[in-house]
Amino acid sequence: MTTVRSTPEASTLGRRLRRLPWTLVAALVFLGILAVAVIAPQALATHDPFALDYPASLRAPSAAHWFGTDESGRDLYSRVIWGARESVLIGLGAAAVGLAGAILLGSLAALGPRPVRATVDRFVEILFAFPALLLALLLVAIAGPSALTQIFAVGLGTAPGYARMVRGQILTAKDSGYVRAAVALGHSRSRIVRSHILPNALRPLVAIFALSVGQSIVWASSLSFLGLGVAPPASEWGALLDAGRSYIVQAGWLVVIPGLVIVALALTATTIGRHVQAGLERGEKS
Repeated sequence: MTTVRSTPEASTLGRRLRRLPWTLVAALVFLGILAVAVIAPQALATHDPFALDYPASLRAPSAAHWFGTDESGRDLYSRVIWGARESVLIGLGAAAVGLAGAILLGSLAALGPRPVRATVDRFVEILFAFPALLLALLLVAIAGPSALTQIFAVGLGTAPGYARMVRGQILTAKDSGYVRAAVALGHSRSRIVRSHILPNALRPLVAIFALSVGQSIVWASSLSFLGLGVAPPASEWGALLDAGRSYIVQAGWLVVIPGLVIVALALTATTIGRHVQAGLERGEKS
């Protein structure tokens, strides 16, 4: 009889996996399921998310309908699965818009000529005078509800806070020893900014992006819940909350389940972002 021996690489991988915090493992598992829901929702869905079945309306969770049914008899589990694509793409898009705006504003505030720095600082302060969600509500009210409007409204709402963070990171990098050494060696300003300041100043944004995705999904869902997001019969998670609130007494699962999914995704993004941030900090110390 032959025995199968584990390779050193497999043993090392097993030890590393066992050392991972359970919160990170749970977050990665949820992220994997979510990725399948975004890429191939038909692999997880059990029903047509848009098929109407009025005799089966407002049925509680059961073996036939894991998350119950809505007011039109549609399977809530399948609608949550299919809604993952819209919700996640809106969150990713909003996070990308927010960080792109933050990098632009933060870089100008830290590296631009003095008049530009002063103008950008005042502009960011004006944006800070409005709560971020209120600013997003204002933009959606002006442009009209749609997925694209949600992306830009939430992204622009989060940009001012991240812009200050980018500005602080760049100013810290400008005063670092490696930048002073590059100046002493006669490197041009553009080369120093491109090769030394920006790569080091923007590295923490990898973790910030993960955190921003969760925040953006929560905010976008809030806009949909207020009727300023994707229009029915879309199954975006905030739209599911908006549709279910009219039946919260007799069918509370229509609100509770999509709400729990949104919270789970926000916690997943936060957990992964914090572990990435901790890894970057350990790398800087070593």
